[in-house]
Amino acid sequence: MTFTRLSHRNFFRRLGIFLMILGPGIITGSVDNDAGGITTYSLAGAEYGYNLIWTLIPSFVVLVVIQEMNARMGIVTGKGLADLIRENAGIKITFFIFLGLLFSGIGNTTTEFAGVAGSMEVFGVSKYISVPVVAVLVWLLVVKGTYKIAERIFLIFSISLLTYVVSAIMGKPDWKEIGSAIIRPEVEVNSRSIAMVIGLVGTTIAPWMQFYMQSSVIEKGLKMKNYKYTLADVIVGCVITVVVAFFIMVACASTLHPNGIEINAAKDAALALKPLAGNLASQVFAFGLFIASIFSATILPLATAFFVCEAFGFEAGLDKKWDEAKEFYILYTGILIVSALIILIPNAPLIPITLWSQVINGILLPVVLLSMMILVNRKRIMGNYVNGRTTNIIGWTAVVVLIGLSAALLIMPLLTR
Repeated sequence: MTFTRLSHRNFFRRLGIFLMILGPGIITGSVDNDAGGITTYSLAGAEYGYNLIWTLIPSFVVLVVIQEMNARMGIVTGKGLADLIRENAGIKITFFIFLGLLFSGIGNTTTEFAGVAGSMEVFGVSKYISVPVVAVLVWLLVVKGTYKIAERIFLIFSISLLTYVVSAIMGKPDWKEIGSAIIRPEVEVNSRSIAMVIGLVGTTIAPWMQFYMQSSVIEKGLKMKNYKYTLADVIVGCVITVVVAFFIMVACASTLHPNGIEINAAKDAALALKPLAGNLASQVFAFGLFIASIFSATILPLATAFFVCEAFGFEAGLDKKWDEAKEFYILYTGILIVSALIILIPNAPLIPITLWSQVINGILLPVVLLSMMILVNRKRIMGNYVNGRTTNIIGWTAVVVLIGLSAALLIMPLLTR
């Protein structure tokens, strides 16, 4: 009886610690399913049915490995990745890396506001109303709120993305066919299908994620003694990311693919679902896109402001007042305003903006990952918490694969002209 009571007490104590630590991993992973990610998963499902769902398995492995190293580095050093790169690579290299990341951040945030506009148009709301309202609400949350309040709202956003489960089930998928497609996918290998695989795996990991994850771990004040709970947070975040991606692909594969419907954006998928799976399924899909877009429109400029300020030694953090971190809040505000204004321009060139932000991401990702792998293996930085042999094998393999995918993503359009 006493043993049972003690084990119950231990369970609830551990659960309490986990709930306190919960946040950075889940939030960083969930933002990965942004407007661009949802569009990629929707396109894959509509064009290839269930046959590319298998890509989520290696994506999950890569995401867990990279995020774990980020979290560990943040806890051990107490410094952001930007800080460490500046200290070890010098100010000149840091300047060019972060100039590229700044332009990429603006492009990515613009894409998120495009997602806000597109999802609200499904409900009959003009972008001239939805985009300014969302931009103001996002700004107030970050500038006037606290880290604890923001984190709780971000966690609610993360859970809300599970609405895609409902949308997928309403499409009445063939679960037996899904299982068969994962084990034995039937895909014609050509430049188009390879490009789609690259897009699916590549959308799992982006340069900004490494900086945000490390900064949020520091902001939360996590310690190495509770590392196992942080690891659990990372894994749960990665699971949620892949589950949401899975159901987005299933929703489009079970409805749009059998009917040969082609789409160009996530908004098109939401509209196309209406006659096939019903009005509710269409609205649930659009709502998921809205939540993902507003969530990412908050985090992406926040992450950009974080790592740019860290790189150049300015104060940064949601726990600081405006006067304590002026540069951080001014940069955050500027990115929001510029990105929202671009969307409000009639006939704004959204496709070139999205394309160029992805190209910049593709160029910078190998640089950021190489920097991270070198830093996490330096004993003077990490002490006894450098990577072990197994982690290094997995980590370097992931880096090489991601560099290969990034290179292919940049080279393939030139080869197919």
